[in-house]
Amino acid sequence: MYAITGITGKVGGVVARTLLEAGQPVRAVVRDAGRARAWAERGCEVVTATMDDKVSLAAAFEGARGVFILPPSEFDPSAGFPEARVIIDAVRAALLAAKPEKIVCLSTIGAQATETNLLTQRTLMEQALVTLPVPVTFLRPGWFMENAAWDVAPARDKGVIPSFLQPLDKAVPMVATADVGRVAAQLLRETWSGVRVVELEGPRRVTPNDLAAAFAQILGHPVAAEVVKRDTWEALFRSQGMKEPMPRMRMLDGFNEGWIAFEGKDADIVKGEVELETVLSNLVSQAG
Repeated sequence: MYAITGITGKVGGVVARTLLEAGQPVRAVVRDAGRARAWAERGCEVVTATMDDKVSLAAAFEGARGVFILPPSEFDPSAGFPEARVIIDAVRAALLAAKPEKIVCLSTIGAQATETNLLTQRTLMEQALVTLPVPVTFLRPGWFMENAAWDVAPARDKGVIPSFLQPLDKAVPMVATADVGRVAAQLLRETWSGVRVVELEGPRRVTPNDLAAAFAQILGHPVAAEVVKRDTWEALFRSQGMKEPMPRMRMLDGFNEGWIAFEGKDADIVKGEVELETVLSNLVSQAG
């Protein structure tokens, strides 16, 4: 049996569906059993647990052949990431108590970076789980293509997508959530020892100009990418309600400056199957 956290989200849902389609038993680990009714109807065992409660998590992981950890993201973290640390401590304690056969943890591109940024939450999780006496795989995907959901309205209505990724011709490793979930499910069914890192990106790297061109093709009118100047970021993010915008700003700096990148050799990076145009077409359809 495979215990899946984050099953009600995009990545966790794909992990679960992929395992079920392969005839594997799945335990849905959810905060609210009511939200998992559809998974129960698919044949999943449903257990309730919260990611900050080591007792309920340990019970949810007990007897599992494999556990998929999808850490919740805090997009406006307090200094020092106290919100993430509470979850990290609970997850580590639960895994140590339950001792599943293996663990796949969703991490991120750039988890090895030493500069503090928004993705440091994943670095801290890796550091906490790396010493567990259980085989662990850290899956480090690139920038999610689905982040372009924020670009649908301006691309459709104004023919412009504002870009924090810059310069506009700099290619970034991007990947669809469908590929992330599919690969995570595959990794869960593998056998390995110790700790390993698997880095994942889509079929090709994507520039902001590529994003604009793809939107133009889908929408049927010109779309251009425009740089959002770095010196406007802090005021902009604060106007949107962020209290601590610096971690987000430093994450964007990391992509733009190149220190948030894959750690391994290019030949070892796993390539996904889902093309950018497929993801953007779905986002446009969903936005109406």
